[in-house]
Amino acid sequence: AEYMGTPEFFMASTTRSPRDLRVDIHTHILPRDWPNLKEKYGYGGFIQLDHHKPGYARMMKDGTFFREIHCNCWDPERRMEEYDAFNVDVQVLSTVPVMFSYWAKDEDCLDLSMYLNDHMAQTCAEYPKRFVGLGTVPMQAPSLAAKELRRCVVDLGLPGVQIGTNVNGVNLSDPMFEPFWEEANALKVAVFIHPWNMMGESEIQKYWLPWLVGMPAETSRAICSLIFGGVLERFPDIRFAFAHGGGSFPSTIGRIQHGFDVRPDLCAIDNSVAPTEYIGRFWCDSLVHSPEMLEFLVKTIGEDRICLGSDYPFPLGELHPGKLIESADMLSDDQRVKLFSQNAFEWLGVDPERFL
Repeated sequence: AEYMGTPEFFMASTTRSPRDLRVDIHTHILPRDWPNLKEKYGYGGFIQLDHHKPGYARMMKDGTFFREIHCNCWDPERRMEEYDAFNVDVQVLSTVPVMFSYWAKDEDCLDLSMYLNDHMAQTCAEYPKRFVGLGTVPMQAPSLAAKELRRCVVDLGLPGVQIGTNVNGVNLSDPMFEPFWEEANALKVAVFIHPWNMMGESEIQKYWLPWLVGMPAETSRAICSLIFGGVLERFPDIRFAFAHGGGSFPSTIGRIQHGFDVRPDLCAIDNSVAPTEYIGRFWCDSLVHSPEMLEFLVKTIGEDRICLGSDYPFPLGELHPGKLIESADMLSDDQRVKLFSQNAFEWLGVDPERFL
């Protein structure tokens, strides 16, 4: 019999569009190995990997155990296998925040950042349909951070960077960071802000409270600093996104706005624009762990500003990325498309066609 071509119904079922894609904006990756940083820089405090058995490694800091990780933290093939099972297409990669190393000497932090960024760019170049990378920069030296940001974007092709919620205890509203914000604004980059070095951490070590209580507070600290300090106002072309559903900010926006209203002498000293005016000006990931909180987040921050984010491959993240969005009955199909990919592509500033 003469071949009549592929039936239309079969072609329709296999042709994908950007609406079908799923993007996870919050995943962490490390190289499998890196130089002995204590030997290289001449002082300690850095993380090294101890590959103590196949498929596993201990993150060690000056011989002290920090965390055990699996090969999915460094092996892109394993990551893609697991994400195929999750039915998620694209991972936005960022380093593990403990690698920020803002406490280190400026040039050493720059050197380490460049090493991590080169690895990130290489991984994305090898699997361009599966990975997008965010760099890391030495924020304690804002001029160097601006220089490395430009290299990440112009030379390495990354759409942006991940930074911490504070830099050695200094809020992101501090004037010292102006050179970095100026460059980020000029380049029109995506900036993902992730909690680290949590305030009060030494007093709340028991019960994992730095992660359960400190991290949400840290993220609100960062958002409030950027709003009250006028960073969002002065640099409108930076596309900010915040981890863990914006931390405690969304659930306390009423308190924050009320404080601004009743004590402008304390809150409005650097920016006279109300906090609620910035709703819709930044993105948050969806990592809130409950359908009720996701519904609140969508209503509060907006259905156009929430992106799938899992914190993969760590246990405090969403263990099946995308399941919360799938199971949230209050979301329409169009809203799910926004949360699964559309909002992420807008935040990243990348064309979804490249992933099809």
